[in-house]
Amino acid sequence: MAGPNSLYGPLDPAPDAGYLDPPPRMGFFTDTSVCIGCKACEVACKEWNLVPDDGFNLLGTSYDNTGGLTANSWRHVAFIEQPVAGSGHGTDVPGAFEGLPAGPSASAHTAVVAAGTGQDTGTTPGVPPAPDALAAAGTQFLGMPMSDLPGRTIDAPRSDFRWLMMSNVCKHCTHAACLDVCPTGSLFRTEFGTVVVQEDICNGCGYCIPACPYGVIDQRKDDGRAWKCTLCYDRIGDGLTPACAKACPTESIQFGELEELRGRAAHRLEKLHEQGVAEARLYGHDPNDGVGGDGAFFLLLDEPEVYGLPPDPVVTTRDLKAMWKRAGLAALAMAATAVVSFAGRRS
Repeated sequence: MAGPNSLYGPLDPAPDAGYLDPPPRMGFFTDTSVCIGCKACEVACKEWNLVPDDGFNLLGTSYDNTGGLTANSWRHVAFIEQPVAGSGHGTDVPGAFEGLPAGPSASAHTAVVAAGTGQDTGTTPGVPPAPDALAAAGTQFLGMPMSDLPGRTIDAPRSDFRWLMMSNVCKHCTHAACLDVCPTGSLFRTEFGTVVVQEDICNGCGYCIPACPYGVIDQRKDDGRAWKCTLCYDRIGDGLTPACAKACPTESIQFGELEELRGRAAHRLEKLHEQGVAEARLYGHDPNDGVGGDGAFFLLLDEPEVYGLPPDPVVTTRDLKAMWKRAGLAALAMAATAVVSFAGRRS
């Protein structure tokens, strides 16, 4: 594991994995503020990596049909319907939305159509609003429904809830506990600093699953082997963009050199704060966090827990060396005690 005083810095674990002249560390920056929940990344991942389907079981509680990262979902787009009030802060305070308008009303829609404009205002599900028609009805047009930046303060909030969407993926941790516990070497660090599972070597022991602080790794029921995102190791080795980032229509998923992505993310965060989105924050970008920083990090619009992410992830094998050291000292002490006891009996 690369430490703070490493020649390569704290964000490049490849040299510690034995690579003498590794290329720059590659990774993902996922900007959730521009994710539209299209799930193109999920489909592209499955198509390129030949990941099986999930059974097409609708969850019944959300538009999200996959539910989470699994052995058969290496990318997962979460749909989070969250109440908002005033400036857009999440709240569950009773009555917080009392008196707030809930978007273009049916009466406004009826008035526009009745006026003979021939345009639909967008109150009909699936039909985009017409700006001119809304203006004629005295309704402020802010783009597609719920398209304005979540959290931005506007004169007349269009709805009492907002969608938070996030394309989740393996974090490719700097200090990866899954690597520490794998007994077969199935999990390995690539020259790009990413973490990959070799399915032909995995014996299905499952040690990596509880070791992951993010709950990313999963086993397939039919063979018991572990599977997760490879950051398209086969593609980036040929200079190609990972399938999910290539398919993303809004560039919510951005791929590149990790250091450059971190600079880009900091700039994006600054711009959002200037625009009044005070809730925006970066997650997984800090090399001093409990996993040494992530190779796949995120810009979030609320607390990590809202997205199902641990607020303070810690590599689960952090204390492993100290534990072995203490165990060794205890063994030596026991051996010394036995020798002294045996010598005392002989005398």
